[in-house]
Amino acid sequence: MARKFFVGGNWKCNGTAEEVKKIVNTLNEAQVPSQDVVEVVVSPPYVFLPLVKSTLRSDFFVAAQNCWVKKGGAYTGEVSAEMLVNLDIPWVILGHSERRAILNESNEFVGDKVAYALAQGLKVIACVGETLEEREAGSTMDVVAAQTKAIADRVSNWSNVVIAYEPVWAIGTGKVASPAQAQEVHDELRKWLAKNVSADVAATTRIIYGGSVNGGNCKELGGQADVDGFLVGGASLKPEFIDIIKAAEVKKSA
Repeated sequence: MARKFFVGGNWKCNGTAEEVKKIVNTLNEAQVPSQDVVEVVVSPPYVFLPLVKSTLRSDFFVAAQNCWVKKGGAYTGEVSAEMLVNLDIPWVILGHSERRAILNESNEFVGDKVAYALAQGLKVIACVGETLEEREAGSTMDVVAAQTKAIADRVSNWSNVVIAYEPVWAIGTGKVASPAQAQEVHDELRKWLAKNVSADVAATTRIIYGGSVNGGNCKELGGQADVDGFLVGGASLKPEFIDIIKAAEVKKSA
């Protein structure tokens, strides 16, 4: 079964209501490949989720950038998976490297979050990736495997999981993993899934790339056999996000 190309736009902590309306307008007017070719998800900050959800075209979906690790309650400032479900938000991004690094979210904590969100019926974009120090030490696969294992230990059904490989050294730095570097890690990650989860999960789970993806490099990256799409940061706030969505065509013609 061919894996459907997936393009996610992570808006991070950016935007005013006016700016958000402009981005949504640009997306709504865009000519992009049909839903059977590409799945598009955008992830605005929490406060703009209802605005985006209510105004965005029906063939694009909305994701939260995070959610709490268990049922809501006395957790000031947190947003629970149940609340997202209640608002009809289908997707959530979990384990983004900024949260792992700045907010000290551990592999186990991220694994728990993924399992809980899935149990509530959310679909999850689960992020993994190594720092520059880890890559230079030659431990990329050890790090990525440990991050993935913490998820695999807690998740039995992978049908609602997309893995985002984001080398931390390439996020927002302008440095991009070369198509060969990205393909190598995606291939190793798929082999890890085959060995540690199942051949079926390895074959069907989408592994997308994130890290300074833009209109100029998306076609070559997207053309790699094991790159099933992108999680786009800064460029998702710009019109070039449309070009990145269109890169899904490289798979159709491959």
